[in-house]
Amino acid sequence: MEEKAIFAGGCFWCMVHPFDQWDGVISVVSGYTGGHTENPTYRQVCSGETGHTEAVEITYDPSKISYEKLLEIYWQVSDPTDAGGQFVDRGDSYRPVIFYTTPEQKQLAEASKKALSQSGRYDQPIITPIEPAGPFYPAEDYHQDFYKKDPVHYQRYRSGSGRP
Repeated sequence: MEEKAIFAGGCFWCMVHPFDQWDGVISVVSGYTGGHTENPTYRQVCSGETGHTEAVEITYDPSKISYEKLLEIYWQVSDPTDAGGQFVDRGDSYRPVIFYTTPEQKQLAEASKKALSQSGRYDQPIITPIEPAGPFYPAEDYHQDFYKKDPVHYQRYRSGSGRP
């Protein structure tokens, strides 16, 4: 049985590849969530008027990859101490958020966040909110699998973004 996980961690271009490479991940879709506008466009989200955050929706097979592993990957590719955006991407549309789709995901995300807070890995508080998932709107086609469609542009952007 397939399950969904939704993570926001800055520009969705940079959030696809880290998840897409794992066995058990069926698809990673770039999109928008957490706002109040139905079917927003990239321009609308960038304007800050929709309340949406760029995110990825991961469809996965929990018999091959666990939600805990997805959380582990998420913490490695985001900055959980920065509420103002992620790396060079600034503003609410780039904020880090874990959107849970089930009560179990909420519990696992909270436990994972607590463990990360207690790990001493960061010298600042872990601020990534854990929020219930709402509607997820896939981004325009040209944003999907961007690292495959335009690898030169993607690599240039990623290397200049300050991401780990």
